[in-house]
Amino acid sequence: MVNYRRNLLPGATFFFTVTLADRRSTALTTHIDILRQAFRATRREMPFQIDAIVILPDHLHTIITLPAGDAHFPQRWRHIKTGFTRSVLQSGTLLPQRDATGRTLWQRRYWEHTIRDENDFARHADYIHYNPTKHGLAPTPAAWPYSSLHRFIRAGAVPPDWGQGATFEGAFGEPREG
Repeated sequence: MVNYRRNLLPGATFFFTVTLADRRSTALTTHIDILRQAFRATRREMPFQIDAIVILPDHLHTIITLPAGDAHFPQRWRHIKTGFTRSVLQSGTLLPQRDATGRTLWQRRYWEHTIRDENDFARHADYIHYNPTKHGLAPTPAAWPYSSLHRFIRAGAVPPDWGQGATFEGAFGEPREG
């Protein structure tokens, strides 16, 4: 078995890719209000800052910053995933059976990368915001409703037509196709 090593750095900023077990699922966007509630509930109990985020039908990317002295992002992801799954089940949605341990919605693991500096942050935020266009879900990044790009535009950090005609290369936590 692989021994996963997490960089539990207090107060750090991290990029995450978190994926549903069924990559054909649309549960994250179908139940966007439930997902938002799971994030809000987790942030009330275990604060963190969402610096950038995009929610796609079957996965999400986010950059979060933890409070000073706090390195416990695994507990936050467990809380978000559990809260979302529980609420989706309560809504009457059936989930596939994983094994004898119960039903699953999420992949067990997630991708995590410690943001090193401002350039690394900008590169990952660009990737996050371009992701819906990369996956063919929106003709332009600003056309996707479940993205912090809209907050960046309102703040004047990027223009309203940001990302049109652009591509972003690199390994950001998704398997390479081809």
